[in-house]
Amino acid sequence: MFLKSQIYLASIGQINFDKTANIHSLQTTLQLQYTEPLKNRYLCTNKHIPTLSTEIIIKPKSVLSLGWKELWDYRELLYFFTWKEIKVRYKQAALGILWTLLQPLAMMVIFVLLLSEGLGIKTGTMPAPIYYLSGLLIWNLFNHAVTHASQSMVSNANIIKKIYFPRLVIPISAVLTSSFDFLISLFLFYLLLIYYTISGEIAISWANLTLSLFIGYVITVFTAFSLGTFLSAVNVKYRDVRYVLPFLIQTLFFITPVMYDTSIIKQPWIKSILELNPLNFAIELVRNNIINTSTFFWPEITFFVPLLIVLLYVMAIVTFRKTEAYFADIV
Repeated sequence: MFLKSQIYLASIGQINFDKTANIHSLQTTLQLQYTEPLKNRYLCTNKHIPTLSTEIIIKPKSVLSLGWKELWDYRELLYFFTWKEIKVRYKQAALGILWTLLQPLAMMVIFVLLLSEGLGIKTGTMPAPIYYLSGLLIWNLFNHAVTHASQSMVSNANIIKKIYFPRLVIPISAVLTSSFDFLISLFLFYLLLIYYTISGEIAISWANLTLSLFIGYVITVFTAFSLGTFLSAVNVKYRDVRYVLPFLIQTLFFITPVMYDTSIIKQPWIKSILELNPLNFAIELVRNNIINTSTFFWPEITFFVPLLIVLLYVMAIVTFRKTEAYFADIV
């Protein structure tokens, strides 16, 4: 509501934005000046006339803070950003939201025909379609979140230049939009699981599977948000990100066990490097809890995986906060 009032007052000339000299301190003084007709309106209604000048100081955030309170105050804006991205993505598309189902389905069919049937790569006791689709669920969530978040600041340059709001709303909305696609793809995944359960080929522990999917989703979203936020801040100043990003995504795809299991790798040092990938843990967590087991199964995890996730988050937030002061000037 406050944001809408700002936009309205700015449009009728009743609000002036007076930036302080030190722009890097992120302090902006909003002078709310009431015009004569506004005073008369208050006099006619016998209401108390507000002070003629009210200052709202926007202080700089901590370099490691997401600014939870401010993000909560702007939660409606976050919702509208997310909903806008979802609508724009499928606007004027003949199949609309069905593309979210067709893309992982097509990739799954290609992997099954080429890798399982063509090259004879075994997937253990798990049917090949379920094996590959489980990996594609996690990977597509990460891929779409990082890709859209990294370009989000540049694509929303117009609104960044016009009004203040927490800039982190933009990359967060990109991640939430990808989460919507994840939920749609999850529907296809559960349909496939139900089919193989009814056919009697596998027995599934639904509770363990659902819990593993939730944990895998949290790990993937946190990793994608950190990397995407870092790239979005760098992309504002250096547009080389648009050229580096495709190569980075392709590299990460091959070092993520979407098409293979890390247990087939012979070289121990290569296997150790691949296991540092947080997505590796997320995918293995989901796959190991699909087949019915009495207890929840945790894949082997090294100390460096959570450390890498935390370091990636710190790097992203510090970079974003340091460049946030001049986003509107150079975006």
